Amino acid sequence: MTLPELSAEIGDIYLGSVQDRWDGKPPSAIQKDLVPGSQAITLTGFSDDAQADLTVHGGEEKAIHHYALDHYAVWQDEGHMAVGTVPAAFGENISTTGLTEENLCIGDILKLGSATVQISQGRQPCWKLGLHTGQEKLPYLFQKTGRTGWYYRVLETGTAEAGDRVTLIERRNPDWSVLRVTRARLTRRVSRNDAETLAGLADLAPGWRQAFARMAEGETSEDTSARLAGQY
Repeated sequence: MTLPELSAEIGDIYLGSVQDRWDGKPPSAIQKDLVPGSQAITLTGFSDDAQADLTVHGGEEKAIHHYALDHYAVWQDEGHMAVGTVPAAFGENISTTGLTEENLCIGDILKLGSATVQISQGRQPCWKLGLHTGQEKLPYLFQKTGRTGWYYRVLETGTAEAGDRVTLIERRNPDWSVLRVTRARLTRRVSRNDAETLAGLADLAPGWRQAFARMAEGETSEDTSARLAGQY
């Protein structure tokens, strides 16, 4: 298999701290702000980044969130985001042009600055995204469109800054694009054979493998009300 030539420049890096954002709601670190200079990447992501609830955010399987700048114009054209909205509106850590859920695959290994990272899963949007953007329907639209971005696990620590490159260096699962797998996970519209295959896909995050194992056994219903509309 010929490795696709996929590489993009990091526009900027965005990090956040835990804040009390909304009355009566749990704190959140979804607000990510531009940070200058070189940033250290550890096994759990950028060293100066934070997540409020580590039971559902962050950790080694969701160390860094990458979102395609390509999607911003689409959200704006569809009327879901204001024209001129800038990156990090969705709480991502890095944004690039040219890398998307369609041309990247689960298990892809990339150089990110001097670090080496691997795509572990897509993003499961939660209610915080709706409050943060002021668009209550956005978590549902993320699921419907598959424009969720993706998470990296860190294989080798390093540093990254604006102007560095994100470059694909190894493709392990060419049949399983981030878009295909994320749609299957979030919509649960997947054949039992595919669900069984994904349950055994070693490069996929354990939580998603477990979910596909349940689907392979015929359990296709899932209560998403707490994630999409309520509180963790």
